[in-house]
Amino acid sequence: MDENDEINPVALPERPKKDGDALEPRSNREKSKLEKAQKKAQAAKEPKPAPAKKGKVPNVPAAPIDPESMFKEGFLKSVYNEKPSERVITRFPPEPNGFLHIGHSKAIAINFGFARYRHGVCYLRFDDTNPEAEEEKYFTAIEDMIQWLGFTPYKVTYSSDNFDKLYELAEALISKDGAYVCHCTDTEIKLQKGGERGTAGPRYACPHRDRPSEESLTEFRAMKDGKYKPREAFLRMKQDLTDGNPQMWDLAAYRILEKPHHRTGHKWRIYPTYDFTHCLCDSFEDISHSLCTTEFQLSRASYEWLCDAVKVYKPMQREYGRLNLTGTVLSKRKLLKLVEDHHVRGWDDPRLYTLIGLRRRGIPPGAILSFVNELGVSTALTSIQIIRFEQSVRRYLEQTVPRLMLLLDPIPVIIDNLPDDYVEDIELPFSSKDPSFGNHLVPFSKTVYIDRTDFREVDSKDFFRLAPGKSVGLLKVPFPIKATSVEKDEASGLVTAVHADYEKPEDGSAAFKKPKTYIQWVGSSPAHSSPVKAEVRIFNPLFRSENPEAAEGGYLNDINPASEEIYPNAMIETGLEEIKKRAPWPEEEGEKDVKKGEAGWETVRFQGLRVGYFCMDRDSEGDKVVLNRIVSLKEDAGKGS
Repeated sequence: MDENDEINPVALPERPKKDGDALEPRSNREKSKLEKAQKKAQAAKEPKPAPAKKGKVPNVPAAPIDPESMFKEGFLKSVYNEKPSERVITRFPPEPNGFLHIGHSKAIAINFGFARYRHGVCYLRFDDTNPEAEEEKYFTAIEDMIQWLGFTPYKVTYSSDNFDKLYELAEALISKDGAYVCHCTDTEIKLQKGGERGTAGPRYACPHRDRPSEESLTEFRAMKDGKYKPREAFLRMKQDLTDGNPQMWDLAAYRILEKPHHRTGHKWRIYPTYDFTHCLCDSFEDISHSLCTTEFQLSRASYEWLCDAVKVYKPMQREYGRLNLTGTVLSKRKLLKLVEDHHVRGWDDPRLYTLIGLRRRGIPPGAILSFVNELGVSTALTSIQIIRFEQSVRRYLEQTVPRLMLLLDPIPVIIDNLPDDYVEDIELPFSSKDPSFGNHLVPFSKTVYIDRTDFREVDSKDFFRLAPGKSVGLLKVPFPIKATSVEKDEASGLVTAVHADYEKPEDGSAAFKKPKTYIQWVGSSPAHSSPVKAEVRIFNPLFRSENPEAAEGGYLNDINPASEEIYPNAMIETGLEEIKKRAPWPEEEGEKDVKKGEAGWETVRFQGLRVGYFCMDRDSEGDKVVLNRIVSLKEDAGKGS
């Protein structure tokens, strides 16, 4: 089973509901309260520091977080200290019935990262025990995403590798009177467990529970040989009905499924459940630390019970809080509905929080791992707003990608006092902070393009960009320009061109009045293949609320009609060509070993000045450039126009 997907209650096999962290013993809680009270009293005695003087906060980046901090402290440190191992062996066990999403990135980072930090190994084990839901494309996509995040499995294994061995253990368990074949209906089984939330009365045993072991063994073999149809018979473990833990109430071990398996074909008609398979496969692979989410906290009891019952090595299972992102949906069923109803382009639509969607959007794998590391690991459910995820990505990109000038809605500026054939090479840095990114040349010519938002036909005091009679600087161009007149479309009244003068001193001196504002621009020079034309896709949240599933009428009624804005006539400077040749940006995690020029389109990442962070989309081909906005730029509150 995939421990990062929604768990829907069914009769058999029953999976655990979410559960909070286990309570501390009372004595420990009282001790903790006493220690807190003592610390508070001590703090009251200490002199308080003088209040800091108010002033402008320096614009400096925060100190980088140790990329291994999640393993050095907190939950994962205590897990290792509880069971120090000379050889740490973990596993990531997804169900191959869907594409991985942002929540899975935490499970991947924990299981693969914990093993790597402790100089151990991690298996990728496909939990392929349900042939009705599994498809080859999911196997491939899951393995690709793990590699993309920078991890290499020690071995790729399958639960189906162990079908024969699991069957033998099931027969052995029956022979020890540890399991029995049940023919109850779903309704009957629910009533045996007290009904919904225990409201139907006390729990009671299945009428087949006390049948002789030999009879259950015969019936189990009949299940395998085709005597029964799906849901007519189950193998259930004989656990402890008096236990307060529902994961000890005779869980299903085997069920009948008639669809052929992708690896074993028609050999099997019965398939082991997650509750029977998971712990035993962990045991077969000598897993030292079985790390899963807190949905499986109650399952630890059945995990350990089964290992003891069949007398195999018992790994240590421990549970951490899963990662959930608000403002979106992650359930496979809901994502499938979005795809099938064409609300999005596909499973890799950049508005989705599937890992393939985040990859196409341009989120670097290192940014995802950095985000998970920032959050840390504990037993608490981590629900994070999309805005916080984007803030983390933005900080990561700020330090790792080059800058280019990009115009979403360009208008031409004709500089009338320059010759028609005027071209001057202007040197621009790829980064204002890191000289190692290098410089590049762009052409400055008689006609340049600026963004429509950088011009106003009617000026105002709070507008500092180009307007009639006003001067502005063009980034890195030696002298400013001054707007003199405009051309307009008669029908729409829209400005179609701006005329300006280049304010270069006639005496040849370098002295001039420095303009208040510099704006980005792109020169027109066919000899330089400038400008580069592009289609730009600006992605906004797919849903309007923080909790789409709680919206009136359901999550489909919460879809944001403005979740995608397309600028079909955008322009970008020629530095893009060098950025493409030098991709990936950055060379980290699963993208660090990619040869120059062979990286995927999404690795061509850059900051579009004053617009946002972008990457190239896979719809780009030939001379056609399609750009996706990764995240917007963080603007200072109250910043003037």
